Amino acid sequence: MLICLSLIHLTQGQADYTVPELLDQVWVEGRVQDIVLSLRLPRLVIGILAGGALAVSGAALQTLTRNPLAAPGTLGINAGAFFFVVASTIFFPSFLGNFPFLTALLGAVLSSALVVLLAGRQMEPVRVALTGMIISLLFASITGAMQLLFENKTNGLFLWGSGTLVQLNWDGVSFAAPAIAIAFVCALLLAKPLDTLSLGEDVATSLGQNVSLIKLVTWAVAIVLAAVTVSVVGPIGFIGLMAPHIVRMLGVKGHVMIFVHSFLWGAIIMIGADVLGRLIQPGQEVPVGAMTALIGGPWLLYLAWRTARSLKRNDRPMGGTSTPTRLTVVVPIIVGLIAISIVVAFSFNGQAWTLEWTNTAVWNFRIPRVLTAFIVGMMLAVTGVLLQGVLRNPLADASVIGVTSMGGAGAMLLLVMFPAIPPAFMPLGAIAGSVVALLIILISGWKNNFSPMLIALMGVAIAAFGSAATQVFVVKAKLAVAGALVWLSGSTYGKSWDDVYMALLLLGIFIGPAIYMTRKLDTLTFGDDVASGLGLSVRSTRVWALLIGVALSTAAVSLVGVIGFIGLVAPHIARRIVGFHHYPLMIVSGLLGGLLLVVADFIGRIVIAPKDIPSGLIVALVGTPYLLYLLRKMK
Repeated sequence: MLICLSLIHLTQGQADYTVPELLDQVWVEGRVQDIVLSLRLPRLVIGILAGGALAVSGAALQTLTRNPLAAPGTLGINAGAFFFVVASTIFFPSFLGNFPFLTALLGAVLSSALVVLLAGRQMEPVRVALTGMIISLLFASITGAMQLLFENKTNGLFLWGSGTLVQLNWDGVSFAAPAIAIAFVCALLLAKPLDTLSLGEDVATSLGQNVSLIKLVTWAVAIVLAAVTVSVVGPIGFIGLMAPHIVRMLGVKGHVMIFVHSFLWGAIIMIGADVLGRLIQPGQEVPVGAMTALIGGPWLLYLAWRTARSLKRNDRPMGGTSTPTRLTVVVPIIVGLIAISIVVAFSFNGQAWTLEWTNTAVWNFRIPRVLTAFIVGMMLAVTGVLLQGVLRNPLADASVIGVTSMGGAGAMLLLVMFPAIPPAFMPLGAIAGSVVALLIILISGWKNNFSPMLIALMGVAIAAFGSAATQVFVVKAKLAVAGALVWLSGSTYGKSWDDVYMALLLLGIFIGPAIYMTRKLDTLTFGDDVASGLGLSVRSTRVWALLIGVALSTAAVSLVGVIGFIGLVAPHIARRIVGFHHYPLMIVSGLLGGLLLVVADFIGRIVIAPKDIPSGLIVALVGTPYLLYLLRKMK
């Protein structure tokens, strides 16, 4: 398979020749030999090396974490490495030029350390998956902010950041090959200890194995393999997930053969994805990382579904403060803070104050923008309350179950299919993408009574797939990178009174049904068995809560783009104030969500005035560290 794909790969490109011509003329000096040796063969070799390295890294990580969803992409290793590369491009370009591998390695080590620290010793699959996704979001948010602020310096990194095998010479191969070869040999030497470790840490210790040392060295090998790959071809996901599973499904046993077969299958997937990308779009460069994601997304969905079915259901109460504060005390305080924030946001543009709110600039631009931010913040917070109630997971949100990510992908797909369409129609694509995410969740969760773990893991898979698809569509549509990043980062820039009216209408439609669900969610908090015993239809409650939550989040995405974390942070703060009963929780969360987004929008507007930082990035930069802290505290 690899040889056949390689021959096809060597014939692809703008210079046209067939496989027979290749086999005949590559041995003599001339056009074909020059093209093959200078451009196409380096691309093929780096693809084989990178695919194999990622596959072996994924196989090692899956053994280490005992998690079938583990891979350099899902654990945030690729995102951390890419973040360090972008940061070095901006602030230390000479360091990046001289030490590209060391730069990527530092980011990979940092993200891996965060996963191990926050996921805990047990490496429970859902916890690991959520931790990896949150760390990926953190690095992606910071990276996105830097790409917007330093567009000229980072403009060339967008295609590379989606993963590309483009090689103009043999430098990348000569750099990566020795490091990958050494790391692969180390992985083979670790195979027997890993066979023992797979029997369990207690058994391995009783057989005289130094478990801590073996795990540390294996982590190091996996990280080095991922970092080398990122430093040469960019962050490419899903290969480290798919290849080891294909090998295990074929019945291969023992880590020596698992690593060897994984290397081959990783190379096959990588070269196959590159061949497919160039077949789809001849003469243009489609990021191979995006192609592997489009292939691997359904695979990750299947693995998430299978993993969730094998896990125990979580029926623990959500918790909250034991001494809740009365609404009559909390609401006036929050309303007062909202009023102050809105007045300041109306009056200050980052450079000068004004109380003349009726002048054209303030009335037609600033006031609609602030009001839209407040209403959208409320929508996102109410969505978070609904989804956390359904999943019984305080880390659940529209971004966690993949709705916002697929909404962004849907909007980008619309631009690809209809390049001449006005940006005002992007919400239609966002709605379509969100509906697809919801349908996947409904179809996969129906027979399992919408198990919270199933929905959470499926959401991680959907979010990963949506993000990768968005990268493909952004490159395919040839969008200005900054313009695409602004919308995908969530921005209230340029909102009018029409947007305010639409936001009010959508909030008015869905807030009533959301409040109606609060008593049912209270019952559901005590677990499926107790809820069913009290006469509640658990399945229909989950379906309706999901539908209302997704509708609200889709409305928010259609108005301002992709904004995460509000639906995560606001309910958690509210739960610490008013407890876990959903009616007061929804009211306080909604108000806090509006307040948070108004403040984030204000900060983004004044920090580097007259330039804007999308409010979605500000929220992510503030919200992600808080979420990581919460994840560390959760038992």
